[in-house]
Amino acid sequence: MAGSDMTQTNATTDQLALLSLKSQIISDPFHFLDESWSPATSVCHWVGVSCGSHHQRVKSLNLSNMDLTGRIPCDFGNLTFLVSLDLESNNFHGNLPQEMAHLRRLKFLDLSFNNFSGEVPSCFGF
Repeated sequence: MAGSDMTQTNATTDQLALLSLKSQIISDPFHFLDESWSPATSVCHWVGVSCGSHHQRVKSLNLSNMDLTGRIPCDFGNLTFLVSLDLESNNFHGNLPQEMAHLRRLKFLDLSFNNFSGEVPSCFGF
């Protein structure tokens, strides 16, 4: 596969993972994601998303203080270039998916002030 094809495939993987997250959000009272997170726009231009300059992969996701309600989907673990994840002060609930173990580059994680339940995946022992 050519380099640009691989980048496109990987960017599509990130887009699908974020759209899956959006589909699990049952309340977005300020319409942060409704208005910005569209397949017609590059994920690098979506609210709360930052991408690496070289590979255009999602490296940071900051959805803090958006009053979102929902769950984290299993395919969220496909954001393999993610370095920073901030979901502070929302109403995410349920278990954190074990697939988040795939986020090997993750250095910053803030899940405070949510309603998660169950065990924290062992991969977060860092």
